Amino acid sequence: MNKRSSLRTLLAASLISAFALPALAQDKPLKIGVTAGPHAQIFEQVKKIAEQDGLKIQIVEFSDYVQPNAALAAGDLDANSYQHKPYLDQQVKDRGYKIVSVAYTVNFPIGIYSKKVKSLKDLKEGARIGIPNDPTNGGRVLLTFQDQGLIKLRPEAGLKATPLDIVENPKKIKFVEVDAAQLPRTLDDLDASAVNTNFALSAGLNPKDAIAQESTKSPYVNILAVREQDKDKPWVAKLVKAYHSEAVRNYIQTEFKGAVLAGW
Repeated sequence: MNKRSSLRTLLAASLISAFALPALAQDKPLKIGVTAGPHAQIFEQVKKIAEQDGLKIQIVEFSDYVQPNAALAAGDLDANSYQHKPYLDQQVKDRGYKIVSVAYTVNFPIGIYSKKVKSLKDLKEGARIGIPNDPTNGGRVLLTFQDQGLIKLRPEAGLKATPLDIVENPKKIKFVEVDAAQLPRTLDDLDASAVNTNFALSAGLNPKDAIAQESTKSPYVNILAVREQDKDKPWVAKLVKAYHSEAVRNYIQTEFKGAVLAGW
């Protein structure tokens, strides 16, 4: 009987330990990667809401678009919130990441800024325009210039158009590819530059001062991304619920006054 009692005790202890492990894992904060600016500001609000649902969050800021996905794929982050779906799709294709989108977050219509002209129509022949050097964001800008009637792209180029896809360019505009985070710094040297809203706000630019802006009817709504193996975990649903709360929606509307739009 003593042996049986000992076995029961050991079995019970093993079961308790087995069930206790997930609880201990939840005590570790979720690491969420964001880019500085609006994404970071919004996630501070998400963090407050999520904590009411038992989620602890640590926000990790990045200054570029490449590292947040690399860190997520490596397991250094649990999720990231900074990119749109076309960009993630390109990263998955190029780098083989097992990363998926689990929710829409916000939309940042990309803007064209200039210290030299008041309108795209004022651009002189041979004007130099800064655009993001990644395929998806660079394509957004080229499509915007096409919408404004300044260039024409090969129809098959689609969302990933590059300067090589330009088939008509009456003003002989030169597109200079630059890291997205550095584009605000080019405004003194170039005739105009296309700047993602999060980097524009971080640099003190006002989206209302943009001389042109991407159409709001675009596929570039930002997303919350996780590793494919985590997408069905309970904490992901809680995180999405917190982000999609009315409190966060109201914060976005109040804080950014239309420069950033809720995308859900």
